[in-house]
Amino acid sequence: MRLFLSSYRFGADPDRLLRLLGEPGPVAVIANAADAWEVGRDSAVVSDVTPLRRMGFDARELDLREFIGDPESLRAELTKQSMVWVRGGNTFVLRAQFARSGADVVLPELLRADALVYAGYSAGACVMSPSLRGLELLDDPAEVGPACGTPVIWEGLGLIDQAIVPHFRSPGYGSEETALLEEVAERYRLAGIPYRTLTDDDAIVIDGRI
Repeated sequence: MRLFLSSYRFGADPDRLLRLLGEPGPVAVIANAADAWEVGRDSAVVSDVTPLRRMGFDARELDLREFIGDPESLRAELTKQSMVWVRGGNTFVLRAQFARSGADVVLPELLRADALVYAGYSAGACVMSPSLRGLELLDDPAEVGPACGTPVIWEGLGLIDQAIVPHFRSPGYGSEETALLEEVAERYRLAGIPYRTLTDDDAIVIDGRI
């Protein structure tokens, strides 16, 4: 299983991602964490596709909303990819769209078979944790209903054994958001929940190839 989980895009060292792949290939960009955004979703997709293409990837959006209730079609599409790139946004909305499309079953199966690389940042990284509890301080679970028409799912995919606190003590964030990130980390600490804080330079890299 090969995972690249960052706070913001490539972190400080894009080569760490490239080493997981060997060489650039086809990439499915999943931007469904932004599905609750009234404006800016299209530009968010472009902002991720463009740097990936500059690095040599054949990057195109894969919209999970086109696969609702059709996990086998999603599986067929994902098997054509060398990597999925899952951008940030609302972690709860992303988790709901994973469930609606069957990505929460299909992706773990493909990853355990080492059929592709999973790269996700911010929400795209957090969704891999065992639980999303605590992230409600950062992302609004109430956005799930209007965006997805389903209840909130509090369980993550559980492919890592830690919670993730992204953007931790990173420059460029306001005092209110910085304080909330500190509070999330402190709550995990007090509850004895294993967690990892990531600055926008950091990434968790898992390369389980035998």
